[in-house]
Amino acid sequence: MAKSTAVTSVAPQSRPATVVIAHVTPAVEGGRYPAKRIVGERIRVEADLFKDGHDVIAAVVKWRKRTGRTWEETPMVPGDNDRWWAEFPVPEPGEYRFTVEAWADDFLTWLHDYERRLTGDQSDFSTEIEEGRVILNLAADRAARGRSRADAEEIDALVAELMKTPAREVPHLVGTDRVHTLLARWPNRSLSTQLDPALPLLVEAPLAQFSAWYEFFPRSAEGREDKHSTFRDCLPRLRDARDMGFDIVYFPPIHPIGITFRKGKNNTLTAGPDDVGSPWAIGGPAGGHRDVEPALGTVADLEWLVGEARALGIEIALDFAINCSPDHPYVREHPDWFFHRPDGTIKYAENPPKKYQDIYPINFHCDEWRELWQELLDVVLFWIDRGVKVFRVDNPHTKPVAFWEWLIAEVRKTAPDTIFLSEAFTRPKMMQTLAKIGYTQSYTYFTWRVTKAEIIEYVRELTRGEMRDYYRANFWPNTPDILPHHLQHAPPATFKLRAALAATLSTSWGIYSGYELCENDPLPGREEYNHSEKYQLKARDWDAPGNIKDFIRRLNCIRRQQPALQSYANIDFIPCENDQILAYYKWTDDRSNIVIGVVNLDPHHRQETVLHLPLEAMGIGHDRRFAVEDLMYEEIYHWQGASNYVALEPRSKPVHLFLLHRETV
Repeated sequence: MAKSTAVTSVAPQSRPATVVIAHVTPAVEGGRYPAKRIVGERIRVEADLFKDGHDVIAAVVKWRKRTGRTWEETPMVPGDNDRWWAEFPVPEPGEYRFTVEAWADDFLTWLHDYERRLTGDQSDFSTEIEEGRVILNLAADRAARGRSRADAEEIDALVAELMKTPAREVPHLVGTDRVHTLLARWPNRSLSTQLDPALPLLVEAPLAQFSAWYEFFPRSAEGREDKHSTFRDCLPRLRDARDMGFDIVYFPPIHPIGITFRKGKNNTLTAGPDDVGSPWAIGGPAGGHRDVEPALGTVADLEWLVGEARALGIEIALDFAINCSPDHPYVREHPDWFFHRPDGTIKYAENPPKKYQDIYPINFHCDEWRELWQELLDVVLFWIDRGVKVFRVDNPHTKPVAFWEWLIAEVRKTAPDTIFLSEAFTRPKMMQTLAKIGYTQSYTYFTWRVTKAEIIEYVRELTRGEMRDYYRANFWPNTPDILPHHLQHAPPATFKLRAALAATLSTSWGIYSGYELCENDPLPGREEYNHSEKYQLKARDWDAPGNIKDFIRRLNCIRRQQPALQSYANIDFIPCENDQILAYYKWTDDRSNIVIGVVNLDPHHRQETVLHLPLEAMGIGHDRRFAVEDLMYEEIYHWQGASNYVALEPRSKPVHLFLLHRETV
C-alpha cells in the first residue's frame, strides 16, 4: 500500500499583507544604514504600491524622531506605473524613522465602481447606494471616535443627501474635492499594510553637506622658516581664510610630536636638532592625544582660538589620527594595545617598501580592546568639550569598521552635530562602507579625475543611484600628501580650473594652504611636495604676486549666494562637441535657481564650442530669448534656443558660472 504524501498546512500566524509595498526610497541597503539628509530639506519618499483586483489604493508616509512615539503622516500621490511619492519636512537634526502605510480605500473604490456602472445599462442602483451609505456611516463613526464632531456631523449630512439624490447625480454629490478631503481624514485602515521595520534617516546640520575647507599647519602660520608659530599667531590666517570664503579651517595633528625616530626634512630618517618632525607621529614627553605640542601653546590657547574662529564664522577641524610615536604615554602605560614581534618588541608601521619607525600602529583587537576603544572615544569627547565639533580622520580604512560605527554612534548621543570627514583614499567599497556607518563627508578620487570623460563618469557615480543617499563627496584638488601630476609645474590657470570644478561639482570642497599661491614644486618622480611642510616649517609670503586668492574668494561667494550650488545630487551635464570643455548645470527643486558651469580643461589654449542646453528641463521655450549672467566676471550674454556658443581663454577666463534668467535682462 502506497504511503500518503499529504502535508498538514498551517495558516499564517499574522494577517497577510493586503498591499504590495516595494522599492521604497531613500533606503541604503534596504534600511541597514540610514539615508542622509539636511535640516530644512523636504524628504521625498517613493514606493511601488499595488494590490490584486481593482481596488483604489490610498497611502501615507509616516515619520517620527527615532526616540519619538507619535507618527506624523502625509498622503502619498500616485505617479507613473504604480510609483507613489510624498514629501515631508525635517526642521530639526537627529535620527528619524519613516515608513509607508497603504490600504484599499473603500470609499474611493465604491465611487470608482459606481461611476463605471453608470456607463452600462444598469437602472437600479439601490444596492450600490446602500453600500455607500454603510461606508459613509462607518466613516462618521470613526470621526466621532476621533473626537471630530464637526466632521462626523458633515458626513451624517452627506449620508442624508445621498439617500435622496437621484442615482445618476450621486457622483456629483460625493465626487467633489471637499468630500474627498473629508473622507480621507477618516479612512478605513483596518486592513492596511505597513512597511516594517521602518527605514532610518539621519538629518544633519547644513554644514554637513555644504562647506569649504582650508587646511594649514599652525606651526607655519607666520610663514617663517626660522620661527615656530603658536596658536596665538594663527588669527591672521583665520581671517585670511574667512576672507577667501572658507568656513572650516583644518589643522593637522596638534599634539606633542615624538622624538624617537623623528623624521627630518623631506622625510629623511635622521632628524637634525632643529627639525620639528611629523605631527602625525603623536606622543612625546609633553603627553599624548589629550595634549598639545608645547611649541604651539596650551590647550587653553586652542580653546581661545576656537572661540575667535567661531566669532569669524569659522569652525576649526582637528585631525584625529590614531597614531602613536614610540614616546607616546600609551606605549608605557598600555603596551598590550600594540602589535608585538616574536622577540617582544613593538612593531612600527609599514606600508612596504615604506617604513614608519616613528609610528606604532594600534591593535584594535587586543585583549584590552574595550578599554582601548573607550579611551579613544574619550579623546574625541575631550576635544568636543573644548569647542571642537569637526574632525578630519586620518586613514580610517586602516582601523576596524566596527570601531568607527560604534564611536560615531556614541559621539552622536551627546554631540549630534559633530562632523567626521573620512580621509580614506582606498578601495571604493571600503570608502562607501565608512560613509554608510556614519562618516559625514568623504575624500574622493576627484584629485585624479582630469579628463572630461573621467569627471563626468565619476560625478555620475557619486550622485546617481544609492550613493547619493549616503556618500557626501568632499573634493580636494591637493593635500599635504598629494601634489597630483597635473598641478606640478602648472600655470595658474590649472589651479583656477581645478578649484572651480571642486567648488561647483560638489557641495563641499577644500584646499591645502599654498594652493592659493599656486605652489607646484614636486618631489622628483613623486606626487608629493618637495620640501614638504609635513616635516619642516614653511616660509611663505601669503600675499605673493600671482596668487589666485581673489578667484577663490569669488568662487566661494557665488557658492553662498546660489542655492543651486548648495544641493548635492542635483547635477547633470550639458552636451558639447569639444572634449576640452566641460559643461554642466545645477538647479533648485522648483527650478527658480539654475547655475550653468562651463570650464576650459585646457590650461594652455583658448577653447570654444557650442552648448546644447536641455531647455525643457530648464523651463525655457524652444525659440525663446533668455539671458545668462556670468557671475565670475559680471557679464551678461543673450541667448536664444538650445544651441549657444561659448569661448574660454584660460589665462583670463578659464570658467563661466552662468546664472540663468528666463526673462531677458
